[in-house]
Amino acid sequence: MDETVIVIMLKDKKTGFLEKELGCYHLGEQHNIMLNIYAEEDEQNSITVFLKLTCEKDVSDWEYNAILDYYDTETVKPFVDTIEELEQEYNPVWLVSFPFLQQQHQMEQKLHLILQAHQKELNSVYEVIADKKDDYIE
Repeated sequence: MDETVIVIMLKDKKTGFLEKELGCYHLGEQHNIMLNIYAEEDEQNSITVFLKLTCEKDVSDWEYNAILDYYDTETVKPFVDTIEELEQEYNPVWLVSFPFLQQQHQMEQKLHLILQAHQKELNSVYEVIADKKDDYIE
């Protein structure tokens, strides 16, 4: 599979428009568990990256609930400042935030660590819920 390159854009908090490219990063094959990514600058000129993590496949209703029940956010927490579940998405989604790193290599490494931890946790959850369908279907 071809390597994927993503661009992190700075988003204007007031308008919601993407204003400026902050950098391009190589993700390899991990792009399929990332819904989107952008950055925002605060009043102190600190830049925070917001990354939405998801599943690499569409899941059924029972899987959706089971994944959220069994997903342990502690697996990803060492690599991010915040992590929260987002509701009203088609598949399970977690929004993580962390400081933007100016050095391209450091930012790529950070993204890889987050995506690897998330994929590892998803794989663990898939294994655990494989035989739990009856618990979620009424």
